[in-house]
Amino acid sequence: MKKIQLFDTTLRDGSQGAGISFTVEDMVKIARALDEFGIHYIEGGWPGSNPKHELFFKEVSKLKFKNARLVAFSSTRHKSNRAHNDPNLKALIRSKVKTACIFGKTWNLHVEHALRVTLDDNLAMIRDSVAFLRSRGLEVIYDAEHFFDGFRADSEYALATLKAAADAGAVNITLCETNGGMLPGDIQQIVRCVRERLPGADLGIHAHNDSDCAVANSVVAVQEGCTLVQGTINGYGERCGNANLCSIIPALQLKLKYQCVVPSKMKELTELSRYVDEIANIVPNERQSYVGRNAFAHKAGIHVSALARHSATYEHLVPEAVGNERRILISELSGRSNISFKFKELSIDLEKDPKAAACITDMVKEYENKGYQFEDADGSFTLLASKAAGRYTPFFELKNFRVSVEKNSAGQMISEATIKLVVNGTEEHTVAEGDGPVNALDGCLRKALEKFYPDIRGVALSDFKVRVINAGAGTAAKVRVLIESKDAHSAWGTIGVSENIIDASWKALADAMEYKLLKSSAMKRKK
Repeated sequence: MKKIQLFDTTLRDGSQGAGISFTVEDMVKIARALDEFGIHYIEGGWPGSNPKHELFFKEVSKLKFKNARLVAFSSTRHKSNRAHNDPNLKALIRSKVKTACIFGKTWNLHVEHALRVTLDDNLAMIRDSVAFLRSRGLEVIYDAEHFFDGFRADSEYALATLKAAADAGAVNITLCETNGGMLPGDIQQIVRCVRERLPGADLGIHAHNDSDCAVANSVVAVQEGCTLVQGTINGYGERCGNANLCSIIPALQLKLKYQCVVPSKMKELTELSRYVDEIANIVPNERQSYVGRNAFAHKAGIHVSALARHSATYEHLVPEAVGNERRILISELSGRSNISFKFKELSIDLEKDPKAAACITDMVKEYENKGYQFEDADGSFTLLASKAAGRYTPFFELKNFRVSVEKNSAGQMISEATIKLVVNGTEEHTVAEGDGPVNALDGCLRKALEKFYPDIRGVALSDFKVRVINAGAGTAAKVRVLIESKDAHSAWGTIGVSENIIDASWKALADAMEYKLLKSSAMKRKK
C-alpha cells in the first residue's frame, strides 16, 4: 500500500478565509487535534509576519507531537538580500522548526511583473534560499506557486524553477494550483509531464477550489505520482477555499487504497471536522461530503425502502467508516419505510402493526402541512409517532402558563414565567425569571419538573432557531421554533409551530423535556 504524506495548512492558508480568525490558543488546540489524528505536517504560519504566529511557534514548541512535524512557512529571499541576511529566512531559523516550507515564483508573468527581476535572478533566489535552509539542518518543502499557470505560459521555465529547488536540496516539490481554475484533465497531463522530466523528484500538490475541483485535482495528482497532499480541514481558505482534506483523505484511503492515516483513525474524521468548525466558530456545512450531517441523510421513501434491504443501494460508503451516521428524515415525502426504519432505531417494530405505521405517516403529512418540519426534530417526531401508535403516556400535563416582560426605570428588561402543571396527579405551580421570555419559560418548566424527574437537571438547551413560515401574513404569520437539546449522552431536536412565538417555543420546550423523560424511562426498562 503506497503511503501519502498529509500536509495541513489550516492554521496558515485556512485562516486566510473570510470570517476565520484563530487565537493562539485556538491554533494550539487544532495542532494537537491534527497530530492526534495522524497528520504528517502541520503548517503553523509565517514567523516574522505577525506577533500571533511568533507567539504560536513559541507556545507550540513546548508540545511533543506524536505523529506530526511542525512546519514554518515563508518565501524565497528578497531580490536585494543574500540568503543568510534575509529577514524571512532568518525568522524560519528562529522558529526552531525542523521543517520549512517556502514558496517561490514559477510563472514568468509573476517573476517579471510582481518580483521585477530577471528569470535567471529568480532561479538564483530559489536555489540560494533552499540551500541556505538546508545548510542550517532544516528539511525544506518547496511550494512552486502558480505552477500550473506558469507551465502553460512557459513550460521550460516552470520546470527550470522546480529543478533549481530540487538541486538545492528540497525534499519535496509541491506543485501549487494557486488560482484554482484548473480542471482534473489539466492537472493529470501536467503532473505526468513533470514526472517524466523530473523522474527522481518527490512531488506534492496544493490546490485551491475556485473551480470547485480542488479535491478532484488533488486526487488526480496523487494518481499521477504526487506523494504529498496539502489542504485544510473542511476546505477553509482564501476565496473559495483550499482542497478539503476531509474529502481527500477518505477518497485516497478508502476508495483508492493509499495509506494516509492509521486505519483506526479514519473513524475520527467526522469528529475532527466538527471540532475544528467549533473552534473556528463556523457553522458546519451539513451537506459536506463524508463528514456532513446530511452526507448520509435519506428522505425519499423509495430510497429508505431500498436501504433497509442493503445500504449500498443509496450509500457510496458505510457512514461509520468516517465516524458519521445514517439519518432517516421524516417529511411529507416519507413513506412507511421511513417510519418503520425510524422506529427500528427506537427498538420498536412497526411491521407487526401496519395500521399504526399508516396512521403515523398520515399524521406526519398533516403536521407538515401545518408548518412542522421533522427533519431536525427527532424528539418531536418520536413523541408524535408514539402518541399516534398508542404507545405513549404523558409525563406531565399543562394547566396554564403566563409570561410577562417589563422594562424597569433603570432600562433593564425583566422576563418572568409562571407555569401550572399536573405531574403524577400532583399540581405544581412555579415561577421563574430569565434573560428573555423563552429563557424564563425554560427555567420555570425545569423548576416544576426537577423534583419529580431529577434527570431533567442533565438537559442543556444548545440551540434555538426561529423561522417565519408564511411571511406574507405579516405580524400574523406562523413561526417555527426549533430547539436543540443535549445531555451527557446525546442531542435531539424538537419543534413547535404557532402564530405566537411564545406558544411555539413552549411546544418545542415541552417536547424537549418529554423526549428526555421518554429516553430515561426506556433506559431504566432495559436495566
